[in-house]
Amino acid sequence: MRLAEKISIVTGGGSGIGRATCERFAKEGSSVIVAEINETAGQETAELITEAGGIASFSPLDVTSPYSIKTMVEHAVSIYGTIDVLVNNAAAFLMGSVEDATNDEWIHVMRTNVIGYANCIKEVTPIFRKSGGGSIINIASVSSFIAESEAVPYNTSKGAVMQLTRCTAMDLAADHIRVNGICPGDIETAGVAQLIIDRGLDLSKANKEMAEASLMNRLGKPEEIASVALFLASEDASFMTGSHLVVDGGQTID
Repeated sequence: MRLAEKISIVTGGGSGIGRATCERFAKEGSSVIVAEINETAGQETAELITEAGGIASFSPLDVTSPYSIKTMVEHAVSIYGTIDVLVNNAAAFLMGSVEDATNDEWIHVMRTNVIGYANCIKEVTPIFRKSGGGSIINIASVSSFIAESEAVPYNTSKGAVMQLTRCTAMDLAADHIRVNGICPGDIETAGVAQLIIDRGLDLSKANKEMAEASLMNRLGKPEEIASVALFLASEDASFMTGSHLVVDGGQTID
């Protein structure tokens, strides 16, 4: 029980990496706040956890709204008394070239993937400071440090997440608040599948190509990212801050 008696918030906890992280944290003893904009998906994650014997509660969250973030954090503290772990996972997947991306799309992807993360950190920091420390985990991407065609808005936002992690780690270290990131490669989630379909690509062909890009010749699983998040949240990573762990099956080894 590596997170026994810990209180964790996971944004975007209704599906994919977020749901897998919620479930894994609960199995390791954490009480989990499933923070999610999709109420049906968020409630489902919380119910799956409680049915399995864990402790979880759903909290509606729109990370583009500072008020929504503040309300979610206050709700968590009112239920559990404190917060120990924050996983920033909610994300917008907006692709295209710099010529294709509209101003509204740029605003949305940055408000979700960067400013939303920052505001979540801002709201939990006083609580962490009061309790003597905490762990923040930002879900970044291999897109944080590699260039990809037709992916300017998303990759730009994820590059910013990497710098957000490093800079906040420097600012918060004196308060015993660790800030680390995870850079997943191609992970098999419903969100990725929908993105492929929305771009007019053949899903099976795209999955095959992504699998072949990995040295392990397969896509990653959300549970494999959740395991890394668990490590970073736990005392096993007590001397780690400002780091990014790449979990991509060797895709970016070059």
